[in-house]
Amino acid sequence: MDWPIAEVARMSGVTARTLRHYDEIGLLPPARIGTNGHRRYEERQLLLLQQILVLRELGVGLPEISRILAEQVDEVEALRGHHRRLVAERDRLDALATTVFRTIADLEQSRKDGRGMTAINRPENLFEGVQPSQYEENLRDFPALAEAGARLAAETGPAEAEAGQRERTALMIRLAELMAAGAEPGADAVRAEIDGQYRALAELSPVSADEFRAIGRACVDNEQWRGAYEAIAPGLAAYQRDAIEAYATARLG
Repeated sequence: MDWPIAEVARMSGVTARTLRHYDEIGLLPPARIGTNGHRRYEERQLLLLQQILVLRELGVGLPEISRILAEQVDEVEALRGHHRRLVAERDRLDALATTVFRTIADLEQSRKDGRGMTAINRPENLFEGVQPSQYEENLRDFPALAEAGARLAAETGPAEAEAGQRERTALMIRLAELMAAGAEPGADAVRAEIDGQYRALAELSPVSADEFRAIGRACVDNEQWRGAYEAIAPGLAAYQRDAIEAYATARLG
């Protein structure tokens, strides 16, 4: 039994245009092409499409998906691996949801007590479910920084790496507090936070104004980066982008 591209698109929720693109790049060729030129898909292609969509949900890029599919030998073992990753991601999201809910409760209580947003405590559990390492992994879009970051990671012990992750998450929370307090992206307090970010990146590798702006845009355009910021506070990804733009204009030219 086989299915036409329109039916596969309907079943999977993937557009026919995307399926044609997957065929063009060699990721998911159809089982056959009919005399009318229409693509037809069989069960094997549907299973491969399922794997592609699962890996996309996990944030894996198309080149990496192509490599994974080319290297896998047994479909059942491959699916077991995907299942483990999905369960791990579910557990992470559950922990993150609990963290955000607890933070909301803390913020609401601080407002009732008249202590303001900056009075929020930062206990260890504030960071549960947050994985700034995902942010680092996506520096692959900026090769020089990615290479320098990889060298630093290789030289860093577990305790130091954990401290660095927590500091980066704490920075995101400080920005969220400034955003909630109504500070403009170009305000002095925001600029001071962004300056710390810029200096940390510049220590890894020289960063031009245009590259820093591109990193700011990636906070919104990159799904994993945006997800990390939005988990802290809705709108934070765009706020970070705008703050970097303001900093680059004022300080970097």
